[in-house]
Amino acid sequence: MNLGRFVRRTARHQPGAEAVVCGRTRLTYAQLDEHSDRLATALRGLGAARGDRVATLAGNRAELVVTEVALYKAGLTRVPVNARLGAGEVAHLLRESDARILLTDAAHHDAVREALPGTAVKTVVGYDGPDDLGPGYLDILYGNKPEPVDVDCAEDDLAVLHFTSGSTGRLKAATQTYGNRMALLRKMAMGTDARVGPGDKQILAGPVTHASGMPLMSIFFAGGCAVVLPRWDAEEFLATIQRERATHAFVVPTMVNTVLALPTARAYDLSSLRQLIYGAAPMSPQRIREAWELFGPVLSQGYGCGETTSGVLFLSTEDHRRALEDGDEELLLSCGRALTEAEVEIVGEDGTPVPDGEIGEIAVRGPDVVPGYLDAPELTAQSFRDGWFLTGDLARRRADGYVFIVDRKKDMIVSGGFNIYATEVESVLHQHPAVYEAAVIGVPDEQWGEAVKAVVVPREGAPLTADELVAFCAGRLSRMKKPRSVDFVAALPHNPNGKIDRRALRERYWAGVDRRVN
Repeated sequence: MNLGRFVRRTARHQPGAEAVVCGRTRLTYAQLDEHSDRLATALRGLGAARGDRVATLAGNRAELVVTEVALYKAGLTRVPVNARLGAGEVAHLLRESDARILLTDAAHHDAVREALPGTAVKTVVGYDGPDDLGPGYLDILYGNKPEPVDVDCAEDDLAVLHFTSGSTGRLKAATQTYGNRMALLRKMAMGTDARVGPGDKQILAGPVTHASGMPLMSIFFAGGCAVVLPRWDAEEFLATIQRERATHAFVVPTMVNTVLALPTARAYDLSSLRQLIYGAAPMSPQRIREAWELFGPVLSQGYGCGETTSGVLFLSTEDHRRALEDGDEELLLSCGRALTEAEVEIVGEDGTPVPDGEIGEIAVRGPDVVPGYLDAPELTAQSFRDGWFLTGDLARRRADGYVFIVDRKKDMIVSGGFNIYATEVESVLHQHPAVYEAAVIGVPDEQWGEAVKAVVVPREGAPLTADELVAFCAGRLSRMKKPRSVDFVAALPHNPNGKIDRRALRERYWAGVDRRVN
């Protein structure tokens, strides 16, 4: 198999159709096919052979898309490094991956220089041109004659080292195979909500090296166009929908929050949008209602992770309509149900399924589940059992198959012997109109072991007090679940993937405490 073949096929069918738009760069399918062949040839000329690891470190740009296609064509392993990481973390990823070639941009020149010692990197290619670290992207691209590159890969060949953060904060690499990536392509291309075909344009708003880039190959398979935002800006996102007549978009909830906060949001023509997919973190029912009012009946949600190579549970637009218009409001708290090749179960500590309605851990198996973590047998054994991946998310399932996440397993608060799920308290906090963003954690308490604390970012200009919020929660939660204290902050910490970093938040309150509640 070779994923690059689909780009070549689409280039034959519609060579002049746009494949990639990013800032001022617009690439047709013929150009994407040619540029990726040129780059694949150049990388092989630099010594890269099937299975070798090639890393990228750059902000969103069209060249990253060309690089991904080129690596698939050449049968190489892509190592995407999050552009928000510091030099120490970059060095860790380069060492762990054993990458031999690195493609980077000028903005990360200093971080790369600091990170390189002790790694296996032999060649650094600069997207913005040659420098003292190595040759320029255009130089190697046009330094050879374009010829088709098509290395046949096996299903279990390593395609992507997807580094994902754990509860300890240490980045670990999920080993996504070419078979996993083919399963991802199938689920995206076959889904009625996700398929982006000829004439369609999907906005990819986050880093295309990670979750936002998951739809890329399915877009090229179906003949659509990927519109990559160079950086996130709420106004520019809306302007891009209007200017490009975008039909699809993928965003994370924090992005939706910034759009909803814009006083000018309704001034844009968003009528071309047929699908707004959100995921990577929960979104409160109140925000979902506000987004439905702004964007129209176009919302859908996906749940997945690097270990499942994208989504395995989906809440469709019709599910959203049922919740918002037909009265099944509980669905707004769901992350959907399994609709792809993957099997999803809710299991107990012994690994057996629990009855519907009971809380257990989400477990997934199927062709999109990775075989494990790179060079980490103990960690792999903890998370992968008998073919199932244990996600670490606690959830319950309704009789009709809809799954409701209650918390991360390691984020559960134990107060006075009772289990309290932070996500449940956060969903209530987000219903308050003056709350912009909120996180709930357990903090040290001599009497109860842990006490529920809410850390809240108020909406700009909205008056809000701690007593008001506690009273608001008391009317909607049992006594033991309501926050015992509220802290107001200007911003919450987020990890490089845009999710609220509860570990960093907890550290502020647990620092210096001798005994920590696990």
